[in-house]
Amino acid sequence: MADRAAFMQMLRTDPFGFFAMARRAGPVVYADAIDAWNIFGYAEASDVLRNPALYSSDVSRWVGGSSEVPPQSLLGLDPPRHTQLRALVNAAFTPRRVAALEPQIRQLTDDLLDAAMAGGSFDLMESLAGPLPVIMIASLLGIPAEDQARFKAWSDTIAVLLGQGAGGGGIAPGIAQARTELNAYFEAQIEEHRRSPLDDLIGALLQAEIEGERLTADEVLAFLRLLLVAGNETTTNLIGNSVRCLVEAPGCWEWLQIGDRGDSTAGCIEEGLRYRPPVQLLRRWATQSVDLGGKHIEPGQALLVWLGAIHRDPAAFPDPDRFNPERDPNPHLAFGFGPHFCLGAPLARLEGRIALEALLARLPTLRRADAGPLEPTEGILMHGVKHLRLAVG
Repeated sequence: MADRAAFMQMLRTDPFGFFAMARRAGPVVYADAIDAWNIFGYAEASDVLRNPALYSSDVSRWVGGSSEVPPQSLLGLDPPRHTQLRALVNAAFTPRRVAALEPQIRQLTDDLLDAAMAGGSFDLMESLAGPLPVIMIASLLGIPAEDQARFKAWSDTIAVLLGQGAGGGGIAPGIAQARTELNAYFEAQIEEHRRSPLDDLIGALLQAEIEGERLTADEVLAFLRLLLVAGNETTTNLIGNSVRCLVEAPGCWEWLQIGDRGDSTAGCIEEGLRYRPPVQLLRRWATQSVDLGGKHIEPGQALLVWLGAIHRDPAAFPDPDRFNPERDPNPHLAFGFGPHFCLGAPLARLEGRIALEALLARLPTLRRADAGPLEPTEGILMHGVKHLRLAVG
């Protein structure tokens, strides 16, 4: 247990230093401390993520139906059921619905920055990166603004506890309470929408139909849980990590000021996703005996795909330890790969780009308002910082 604790602590405080060291052992390495195969190579990770027949996402197959991710969630299903449910969710979570949010995102971003920049400095995470995604998710779902704080608390709790259990250490006790409270809240919302249908995402999910099939109440509930966690904490870290990269990369902010703002900010978001991916790892299970990266993996064994490691693989990314917003091509896997590619990627990218554009317009220079080390987020599933204080003016 002490070894596992040390492993988890290093992954939280110095993940990229750990990955650089671990990659020297090979692209696929077994760790007794967490009872899992660790994928550090880009090519091997791509093979795992694109092939659900060999590498399953359905944790219930291996742990008797008890898991950190409920089996009916899109994240915890394999084709063909995953394909069917994703088609239903796609019918509700459309590009048109996401694109229509842009004016609202821009206005909200401006409002948040107006309040934040009234003083001589502000905490990016507390003032913009944290509230922006959760307010937008609440808006998508038709959830009242007064419930945003509870949303944020549930999301943070579940994300941290998922990370703590990622290495096979079991389910942390607090996740049950967070799920119970979140489920009760969403069940009440679903019932209210059944009584009085509304033109929001919950209403669209309830009405979505493919070949005569609709989502069950449990499936709607699972997607709402997934959206809250995957669309909140991840986008918070996407914004925070991208700005952190720009603070730490000499000359990048000045380069952004004189470039084509739309293309340049999009490049910064993509490179931020590669250089400091908001989600640290993805988990799969081998369905049969398979050889990967020169190692033999048995059926049922867990595989952890470390995105922070594969994104620094020099075989896939030239000069991988340099933040380069002009990197092209940039085939990062921050949103996953294959059938589980993140459904919310367009919304996350849109929010990140708008946040950077607003900061560019308001901050001629970008610099931290304090010194010293940045405190990482809790757990190992997510990668980000708790606070990032920026100077105004």
